[in-house]
Amino acid sequence: MDLLMYGKAFLVGGSLCVIAQIIIDLTKMTPARILVGYVCAGVLLTAFGVYEPLVDFAGCGATVPLTGFGHLLAKGVERAVDAEGLPGVLMGGLTAASGGITASIVFGYIAALFANGKPK
Repeated sequence: MDLLMYGKAFLVGGSLCVIAQIIIDLTKMTPARILVGYVCAGVLLTAFGVYEPLVDFAGCGATVPLTGFGHLLAKGVERAVDAEGLPGVLMGGLTAASGGITASIVFGYIAALFANGKPK
């Protein structure tokens, strides 16, 4: 195992989390807005060619946080537009992220089955 790669992943992923925590602490932004901002930042950084070198450097430290989800959406749209043309804009991101979205729904449902929800 490459311990250097683990260190790079930890530093990049941890830095993204620290930045989000600082934004939460210093602003009145809700966590939901910060999460959406992170996804949009991942898309924009991918569009400008900045995020791919970060993924190559840090691996999962850059692909697991929400900026990585934005990167995945952008790359999916890029591939679909190359293959299908303009309709790829509508289907590329969802096609690329369908596995992760499905896993989130399935495991969220399974967790809900075992949780004791209490109405307010």
